[in-house]
Amino acid sequence: MAATELVGKRQAYYKGRITAFVILSCTVAATGGILFGYDLGISGSALALALGDRSSYVSRLECEVFAGGVTSMEPFLKKFFPDVYAEMHDKNSHATSNYCKFDSQLLSTFTSSLYVAGLVASLCASWVTQAFGRRTSMLLGGAFFMAGAVLGALAINVYMLILGRVLLGIGVGFTNQSVPLYLSEMAPPEHRGAINNGFFFFVGLGTLSANLINYGTQKIHSGWGWRISIGLAVLPATVLALGTLFLPETPTSLIQHTDSVHKATATLQKIRGTDDVQAELDHLIAAGGISKAAQHPLRTIMRRKYRPQLVMAILIPFFKHMTGIAAITFYSPLIFRSMGLEESSSLLSAVITGVIDVVFILIAMTVVDRVGRRTLFIVGGVQMLATHVMVGGILATQLGDHGGVGKGYANTVVVLVCVYVAGFGLSWGPLAWLVPTEIFPLEIRSIGQSIVVAVVLLLASVVGQTLLPMLCHLRAAVFFFFGGWTLIMTVFVILFVPETKNLPMEKMDQIWTEHWFWKKVVGEDEEEEEEERKDTVLSDMMI
Repeated sequence: MAATELVGKRQAYYKGRITAFVILSCTVAATGGILFGYDLGISGSALALALGDRSSYVSRLECEVFAGGVTSMEPFLKKFFPDVYAEMHDKNSHATSNYCKFDSQLLSTFTSSLYVAGLVASLCASWVTQAFGRRTSMLLGGAFFMAGAVLGALAINVYMLILGRVLLGIGVGFTNQSVPLYLSEMAPPEHRGAINNGFFFFVGLGTLSANLINYGTQKIHSGWGWRISIGLAVLPATVLALGTLFLPETPTSLIQHTDSVHKATATLQKIRGTDDVQAELDHLIAAGGISKAAQHPLRTIMRRKYRPQLVMAILIPFFKHMTGIAAITFYSPLIFRSMGLEESSSLLSAVITGVIDVVFILIAMTVVDRVGRRTLFIVGGVQMLATHVMVGGILATQLGDHGGVGKGYANTVVVLVCVYVAGFGLSWGPLAWLVPTEIFPLEIRSIGQSIVVAVVLLLASVVGQTLLPMLCHLRAAVFFFFGGWTLIMTVFVILFVPETKNLPMEKMDQIWTEHWFWKKVVGEDEEEEEEERKDTVLSDMMI
C-alpha cells in the first residue's frame, strides 16, 4: 500500500479533530522542553571563558553574558573553580590565538556531568515509561530537575554543585525520553508534526530565556547572580511536575500498561472530540498485544525487522549534532564583536540567534504536516551547507590568529549566521526529535526513544569536550568539516528517510516495506520469521 493510500485511508476511517483539550494537554507537557533548553542556556560552556578577556575585540562582559553565564561569572568561578579564575586573570596569556583560547577540562567535565547523568537516566526511563506510563516519567523528570535546581542554587561546595548538576541531568533524561512520546501519541496523525515540534519550540524558548536571565543576574554585585540563575530553573520544573498531575495518560499507554480498554476509549473520545473512535482503538489494541508479547525490548529492537528504526534512532540525533550548530552558536559572539559593537554584543548575538531559532521553529510547526519532513530536512540541509561553506571561506581568508575581521565581511558573516540558524530551526532542530518518536512501533517505542535521547546527550557531551580543540587545530576549517557532514546527512535523507507525514503511528511499518532499500532489510527478516514458524510447526507435528 502506498504512503498516499495510507493517508487517504486514515482520513477515511479515523474520525475526530484536534481539540482544545489536546492543545492544552500538549502545551503543558511540552514545557518539559524548557528544562533542557534552560539548562543549555544557563550552564554555559568553557568556550564562554575562552572568548572572554583573551582577545583584542572580545570583552569580559561578553564572556559573562554569552549563552549560559554561570560557568563564566567570576563569583561562581572564584568559589568553585579558583584555578580557572586565576588563569582567567593571568596577564601573561592574552596573546593566545583567536582559535586557541584556553580550555578548562574541569569546567567542561562539570558541564558534561549533566549529559552523562541524563544518558543513564534516559535508559532507565525506558522501563518506567513502558511499565508505568508517560505521565510517571514526566513527573519524575520534573521532580528531579526541581531538586537539582534547589541543590545547585544552595551549593556551598563543588560536591553539592555537581550533585545538583547530576539531578538536573536525571530530570532531563526522564523528560526528554517521555515528553516527545506523549506529544506524538496524543496528537491526531495529521497534526502530529506541529504538536511534537512544540517540544523543541520550548527548548529554544528555554535557552533564550536563560540568556536574558544571565544578562540580568551577572550585573548583581553581591555575587549571588549565579545562584538566582540556577535557582530559577525551579519554575519550569514546577510547572511540569504540577501540570503533569492533571494531564491524562495517552490511550496508547493505558492499553500498554493497564489493559484498561474502557479508560483508553474514554480518553480517546475526549481527545478526538468524537465517540466514533473504534477504528483507531482497534489499531491501538492490536499494537498493545504485540507490545506485551515482546518481553525484552532491547533485544527486540536489535532484530533485523526493526533495523530501519534503530538506524534512524542513532543517525538522526548524531547528524543533528554534526550540523555544527554548536560551532556556529558558540563562535557567533566573537563574530558579532568583530563588527565593532559595544559591550552588549554578546547579548545581541545570543538574543538575535535565539529569536530567529524560535521564529523558524514556529514556521516549521505550521508547515511540517503539509510539506512533509523530508522537504524540510533537505531545504534546511542545503541552507546550512551553503552557510558553512561561506562562513568558513570568509574566516579562512579574513580572520587570522590575532586581530579582527573587516566590518563588511563581519556584516556578511552575521547575516550568514542568522541564515544558518534559520535553516537549523526549520529542519534538523525540531525534526531530529519528531521523526524518531513517530517511527517506532509500540513494542520498541520506549526503548527506541531512550536510545535517541542517549545519543543526543552523548553527542552533546562529546561536542562540548572537543569543540575547543577542534577550533584550535582546524581553525576556520571546522566549518568545512561540519559542512561536509551536512552534505552527508542531506544525501542520507534523500536516499534513506521515507516520508512520515499524516500516517498513523500504528501503520508506520508500511513505509519500510515499500522503501527501495529498507524493504530488502525488513523483507529478509520476515522470511526468517516464516521459516521459524514452519520449523515450529514441524517440531510440534513430530512431537
